[in-house]
Amino acid sequence: MDACKPPNFSWVVEGRLAGLAMPREPGHYRYLRDLGVRHLVSLSERAPPHHGCCPQIRLHRFPVADFTPPSPEQIRSFLSIVEEANGRGEAVAVHCMLGHGRTGTLLACYLCQERHLPAADAIREIRRLRPGSIETSEQEQAVLRFCQRLSGGEET
Repeated sequence: MDACKPPNFSWVVEGRLAGLAMPREPGHYRYLRDLGVRHLVSLSERAPPHHGCCPQIRLHRFPVADFTPPSPEQIRSFLSIVEEANGRGEAVAVHCMLGHGRTGTLLACYLCQERHLPAADAIREIRRLRPGSIETSEQEQAVLRFCQRLSGGEET
């Protein structure tokens, strides 16, 4: 069985962090595995189908209701996973249903932390890289609050 690119897949930082829509077939997981993805963060309320087909990819579930932002705790947990995985040379991919709202929110928070971007710049960059990202004002506000806490020294 061949690997095939998952829907809405793109790197935010090549070889380190990617976003995508929910992977739906075994070939999607093989594609991720072949690119060095070893951690898949799932924000959808139900687990992605076939997630056990590639044991090299560890699934991390953070269920978030559609059109809402991840909680501050989920954001911190996600960023910890990315930091630890990248420290071992492993890539991380994150998905929700279509890879826009919830996924984009976490990716923008990553840019705030890793590139020290202000929230508006991080949101703009994720929307440039992944059109349609960060769909609601609540998701924008979650990025803004996270970035404000970072600049205030509250996040590590």
